[in-house]
Order: sequence, then structure tokens, then C-alpha cells
Amino acid sequence: MYDKILVPLALDHGLSHKLLEIARKLLSPDGEIHALHVVEAPYGMAQATQNETTSEHIFQQARGRMEEKLHGEPGVHRHVIEGHVYRTIIGFANEHGINCIVMGSHKPGLSDYFIGSNAARVVRHATCAVHVHRGS
Repeated sequence: MYDKILVPLALDHGLSHKLLEIARKLLSPDGEIHALHVVEAPYGMAQATQNETTSEHIFQQARGRMEEKLHGEPGVHRHVIEGHVYRTIIGFANEHGINCIVMGSHKPGLSDYFIGSNAARVVRHATCAVHVHRGS
């Protein structure tokens, strides 16, 4: 049983409820679940053309989608943060005393063998337990 579980959510994938179900099974009776969506930090030309209004709009959309995904999921702390996905997940876990991360992973494609997925990077670099659910 874990006291603080982090569930990183990719809001464009359908694993959210399954991941939260797994987290609830692993959670201690007085534990906390934190749902996190990372808005990928813009780089290159995208960074140069993005202004505060555009950035705020992106965050508003992400917060709205998170609320839709977590509708009917009481007691889940919601966080939307900008950054690089796997680094932000690991940083958040370290800063908030997370002792288990429950995250989804797609079936690996050829590019994953060369680059590595976010789930693989989190597994390699996290200082806490990581449960990876392989989605379809």
C-alpha cells in the first residue's frame, strides 16, 4: 500500500479510468492520488511564436479536458504543469513525496527501441515504485 500515488495522464488517450482504478487498489486507506497532465513545453519556432494568451488558452483546454476525464473521480488532486513529460513527472514525484507512480504505456513501436518511451524513462529514473499498465 502506498500513501501518495501519482497518475500521469495523457489526456488524448483512454486509459485514465483504468489507471485510477489501479491506483485506488494500491492506495493506503488515508492515502492521496495526484493526477498530473504535462503540457509539453514548446521549443524552436513554436516557442518563438507562442504568447501568453496562447499559452493560457492551452492550459485552459488541458484543465477542461482533465475535469472531463476525472468527472466522477472524487478525492483526486488535479495538476496541469508545463514541461518535458518524463522530467516533469519525476520532478513532481520528488517534490511531492510520491511513493508510487501508476502510468500507462502503449505497445512499443520501432522508434521506442531507439528513443525510449516516457514510461521507460520514468521507470529508469524514478526514485519510487513505478507501475506501468500496458494499454492496447
